[in-house]
Order: sequence, then C-alpha cells, then structure tokens
Amino acid sequence: MGQIPLAYQPAHFLWQFYRPDKAPYRFCAATLAAAKTWQRRTRLQLAKIVGFQDQPRTSLRPRQLEKKDKGDYIREKIVIATAPRSSMPVYLLIPKGARRPLPTVIAFHGHGYGVKDIVGLWEDGSERHTPSGYHKDFAVALCRRGFLVAAPEIACFGERQTDFSHLSKDRSPVPSTCTHAAMLAFHLGKSVVGMRVWDAKRLVDYLRTRPEADISRLGAMGISGGGMHTFFSACLDTRIKACVISGYFCTFRDSILGMFHCPCNFVPGLHRFGEEHDLAGLIAPRPMLIESASRDEIFPAWATRKALAAARRVYKVWGAEENVKADFFEGRHEISGAMAYDFLARALDLK
Repeated sequence: MGQIPLAYQPAHFLWQFYRPDKAPYRFCAATLAAAKTWQRRTRLQLAKIVGFQDQPRTSLRPRQLEKKDKGDYIREKIVIATAPRSSMPVYLLIPKGARRPLPTVIAFHGHGYGVKDIVGLWEDGSERHTPSGYHKDFAVALCRRGFLVAAPEIACFGERQTDFSHLSKDRSPVPSTCTHAAMLAFHLGKSVVGMRVWDAKRLVDYLRTRPEADISRLGAMGISGGGMHTFFSACLDTRIKACVISGYFCTFRDSILGMFHCPCNFVPGLHRFGEEHDLAGLIAPRPMLIESASRDEIFPAWATRKALAAARRVYKVWGAEENVKADFFEGRHEISGAMAYDFLARALDLK
C-alpha cells in the first residue's frame, strides 16, 4: 500500500478548523487588569466545558480503611464520597516527627494499575521497597521530603474501573474503562477531565478537615494522565498554590492531537480556549514546574520547549515569568524529581 493522499485523510479535512490563534477564550491580555478579567471569565467557561463542576457538595462521609506504620511515615487509606453516587479511595502519607500543620501535596498517578503504583505498593497490594516504573513512587518521595501527601485513586483506574464482568468471555474487545467512561461523558456533553477535577476539589475539601494538613500551602504533582489532572485542577481550583506537571505540558497540536492518546485526555469544545499555554494563564502567577524527558515520544520535548516559551510570555503579563520553571532531563516518559521536590519545598514554604 502506497502513501495515502492527504485529500483522502479525514484529519487533513479536520485540521482546517483548528485555529487556536482565533479561539475566543485564548489568552490575549496585555495588562494585569485585563489578565485578571480574562481569568475570571475564562475559568467560568472552562468549568462549563469540562463539565461536572456544578454538582452539590454532599457530605464527604470519610471512612478509614487501613493504617500502616512505615517507619518514617504513616500510610492511611481512606474513602470519601465525592458525589451522591461516587466514592474515591485515597492514600494519605503523613511524615513522622515534622512540625504540624504540614504543607500538603496532592499526588496524581498516570495510566497503569492505579494509585498503588505511587505509594510503594505492587498491583496485588504487597509492599514494594524499591521504586519501580515510570512513577518512581513519587508520592513516597514527596512524603520523605516532608510533605503530607494525598494520593487519590483517579477515576477509571485501580479500584475505580468500570466492571465489565457481565460481558461474555468470547466478546472482543472489552472496552477499556477510560474509553467507556470518556465516550459516555462525551455523550452527555462533558468529560472525564471534569469528573477528575471535581474529585480533586472534594479531596481538597476533605483535607481542610485534617488538622495535620495546611491547605494554605497546597501543591499538586502528577505524571502523564496525572500531569493532565494536575494541570486542569490547578486551572480550576485556585486553592492549589503551586504545581509540578510531568510528562504532559506540551502543545495540543503536537501531542494530544498529533498522535494516539487515551480518550480520557479529550474535552469537547476545548479548541475554544486556544493552545495549552493559553490555559496556563489560569494558573498564573502561581509557581509551575514542567518536567520533560528527552525521549518522551508522546509529549515530545521540542514541542514542550515551544509551549514553555509561550507560557512564560503569558506569565510575563503578571511580571511572573520566573515562576515558570522547567526540568528537561534525559530519559523516557517518566518522573524526574531532580528539581520537583525542592521546587515545591520553596513554593510551599516547607520548613
């Protein structure tokens, strides 16, 4: 089979409609006053587009499921109700001997077997003593740096997958839980991104009830799909004071839209907000660190550099371009951590 002519390719037809430079909610403010007005207007519109941000804040009904002494920290597992028909397991990693209340970081895992992969557990629940995989147990690393860490089980992973056991074994293919949830959300005119952001907001509400947690010093960190979660949560929840986005921040054109990605990355109508650096204006002027690996094939470093330069131009309107940091490191699609933990320690005033 020879090369397919461009005119035969559906994407060739669709790209003509992708005009981030003409997007109605792109960042185009030139003054601080205009930038603040843009933030208020755009944050409201983004909340509508991602969906699920207008649910009632029902009782959290927290329950402790387990508690384990890990020597230098305590690991608790709790479950909270994030919506009338939605519950979310969360691991809390609490350092021993540190002065309280503690600066707190929400740690968002990426694709894989779920939150266990960032809190030092294998998929069967057994203890892991050496970091493994692309997550590198970064929730444990944050805790050992001195933060109280809240690591939620993100919707569609681990204990929060859709149960397809009703399907016959000879039926193929069984849909992935991300795909199923994303398509159902799209049918409702909403997104999995919106579901996850709402869950994170409710987790922050819960953390406010914990005397060990100082929510005035709240950060977020995530890799890949967890980087996406961190990015949109920081855009829509200003209680997050600093963030580390690993293996996600790039240009939509060259990453999410340029190759195959999980459907949970997509939001219907997001084109109205321009490119990713435009949305970074919703995080400005809060400190933001971008991690980007030299051999990351799905979020290429060259495109991340382009997006980073544009984000700094956005932050410059606040006079805060120095608040956008970057760790470009040798590696594949994985956590670095070389700058991240110190960055959060400075941004969140870790004593």
